[in-house]
Amino acid sequence: MPISLSLPRADGGVEAYTLAGTPTSRPSGVPVFSRIAYAAAHVVSDPRRDTRPWEAPAVDWDATMAFRHHLWSLGFRIAEAMDTAQRGMGLDWAGAQELIRRSLADARTVSGADLACGAGTDHLNPAAARSLDDVIAAYEEQVGFVEKHGGRAIMMASRALARLAKSPDDYRKVYGRILGQAKDKVVLHWLGDMFDPQLKGYWGSDSFEPALDAVLSIIDENRDKVEGIKISLLENAKEVALRDRLPEGVLCFTGDDFNYAELIEGDGRKYSHALLGIFDAVAPQASMALASLAAGDVATFRSVIEPTVPLSRKIFEAPTQYYKAGVVFLAWLNGHQDHFTMPAGMQSARGALHYADVFRLADQANVLDKPDVAAERMKSLMSVLGVR
Repeated sequence: MPISLSLPRADGGVEAYTLAGTPTSRPSGVPVFSRIAYAAAHVVSDPRRDTRPWEAPAVDWDATMAFRHHLWSLGFRIAEAMDTAQRGMGLDWAGAQELIRRSLADARTVSGADLACGAGTDHLNPAAARSLDDVIAAYEEQVGFVEKHGGRAIMMASRALARLAKSPDDYRKVYGRILGQAKDKVVLHWLGDMFDPQLKGYWGSDSFEPALDAVLSIIDENRDKVEGIKISLLENAKEVALRDRLPEGVLCFTGDDFNYAELIEGDGRKYSHALLGIFDAVAPQASMALASLAAGDVATFRSVIEPTVPLSRKIFEAPTQYYKAGVVFLAWLNGHQDHFTMPAGMQSARGALHYADVFRLADQANVLDKPDVAAERMKSLMSVLGVR
């Protein structure tokens, strides 16, 4: 029997919506991909213990770890304690340390499980940083913590460095120092200011070409310590420009949640690997698509992954930094957690119209694993938000 519910429209009205999607089947075993695929994973809050969600949000560690096992079972590596986990927007360094410790420990219990951990400077208040040495010391603390616990680092962009740096040479100094000390190869992180306005002018310029030249010079000077770079500028031409100029052996990881399908497939000459927040929300579909691509079945890759792109573009629409709300919304709809609350109350960053659009697009992309459960949960949310 068709499942229907009432959803709001942009004109203030309400319309009946009937679900039409088909849940995506799960693989019989852990699939093998021809692209390296990191899923940046969210954290699950604990509303039963959350007395100060803005200042000291409580985390449901059992549900948080269970979600990581879900991602590993689908063939993904995990990008841990990254922007998707609300670093600097609900998860502080103390919480990130606990998350990193737990994830690294759990990974050792799962055959083939892999992850890399975000290391930045978010415990350093950008306004309190007085010199590049302060930034270096902050990076040293976080990279050192990851390595101490047996992990590999993703060197996250630094708000403090963006505020203090006067030229590309300042970035070369900081990155050169940290990369020179790293035990293992590091993934760099180019996060655009649409994700974090405080990162405007990163690499020493507001313009793309000078910034590209600066980061390539850093990579070239430290290529034996750089596994690759994740670029999240939401413009595929810029990613291709970076990808085409990377030194041999240095990987490009797409962080483009608008154009990932074509960037992962490639242009016949080169392709991007992936480090994406949207993979948290569409993991079964991305897994099936990537496994199909590895088997040479490009048609299935496209037919499965392309319908997720409009959904991702809606989730990551401006203000883009609030995309985490859509990611967790889908985790709730799909039964990975029994509530829709987030650290720092981030679920309130989007409204009923946004969630209604995400719901429709998720259905059309076959992302709703249990349509009846998703519909009931959506009805309850709409009721709370005043949609009758």
